[in-house]
Amino acid sequence: MINTKKEDIECWYDNHSDAILKFILMLVKDYQQAEDLTHETFVKAYLHYDSFHQQSSEKTWLFRIAHNLTIDYFRRHRSINLLRDFLSSKRDEGRLPQEMIELKETSAELYSSLEKLKEAYRKVILLRKIQGFSVTDTANILDWSESKVKSTQFRAIPALKKQLVKDGYVYEKTI
Repeated sequence: MINTKKEDIECWYDNHSDAILKFILMLVKDYQQAEDLTHETFVKAYLHYDSFHQQSSEKTWLFRIAHNLTIDYFRRHRSINLLRDFLSSKRDEGRLPQEMIELKETSAELYSSLEKLKEAYRKVILLRKIQGFSVTDTANILDWSESKVKSTQFRAIPALKKQLVKDGYVYEKTI
């Protein structure tokens, strides 16, 4: 039996929405906005379902949509954020609620240090090492060449190790 478009999107949502939410959340650091962008990802996937030609997995395609929507969000809100940061004397550095991102206690240090890295490094580590995407899939999601993914990852891992040490966390060979 062949699934309908609606059934496919519902299945994809069940299988991938949590991972997409976590990915977006690490980028925007706002749970409500991450939820909105996650839902927008699946709406866009539904609207453009016919353009998915299965040249990659549906997960890769959905992450690419999520990444592009997140970039668009930052472009739209860049001036608003600059003004807010300028006017605000204190930036909210509070942790996100544990249940929202389901971090293990030992992972909290990793995520804390990861947030301090350059955006490109953070994206590559999130997609390659945390989400488990291949170099090819990561390149497709970010719209980069495979060599750019490899070279960025090559620089990102030592940068993360250095940040972990700088933050006073013990580095374990888990990356």
